[in-house]
Amino acid sequence: MNSLNIRALRSSLLGTVALAALLFIPAGTVDYWQGWLFTLVFIGSSASITAYLAIKDPKLLERRMNAGPRAEKEPTQKVVIFIAIAGFIAMLVFPALDHRFGWSPVPTYISLAGDALIIVSFLAFFVVLKTNTYAASTIQIAEDQQVISTGPYALVRHPMYAGAFPLLAGIPLALGAWWGLFMLVPVMPVLVWRLVDEERFLRKNLPGYAEYCQKVHYRLLPFIW
Repeated sequence: MNSLNIRALRSSLLGTVALAALLFIPAGTVDYWQGWLFTLVFIGSSASITAYLAIKDPKLLERRMNAGPRAEKEPTQKVVIFIAIAGFIAMLVFPALDHRFGWSPVPTYISLAGDALIIVSFLAFFVVLKTNTYAASTIQIAEDQQVISTGPYALVRHPMYAGAFPLLAGIPLALGAWWGLFMLVPVMPVLVWRLVDEERFLRKNLPGYAEYCQKVHYRLLPFIW
């Protein structure tokens, strides 16, 4: 096993432990089937993509693993990523607290629908990563990077962000908390902030991207924006 695969395995294990801690400690119990199923779906989907990239596109896997505020070069993006991470943590902790205190439980079928939305998001991420080998976690320009305009990029300019919508909506539902949907209110502007700043960077630094923007008019949602 090479060093990249070891790093990926270690990251997956640490991520699983952190995810479990963020769910079951606030919930105050391990008798939380929604939390267990969500963990299985989220970690299983993420690990499947990681395994695929480890075999088919190790360079992209390395780009994806180079993530977080420290990995960003733009000061604005360091702030954006810090806020995004804090928002993601809140999206886990709040539903767990909701489960503990019984604030806004959802029916079983709604929770299962939330897990289905999460799977849809990861399928979208897989299609994007399979289409675009330059899809790093940070805003950067790779050596010999080219503009990708096929597949999902022919529909919207930022299909990875578009694919995140079902995930963000699915997390609180999967974890059994209607009120968790209110966490979308602070998270969505951060997503749009990163998208717009990334687009500004790419227009300036990636040859052909400005022309691509003239060809593909919509950022996130076809015929809307």
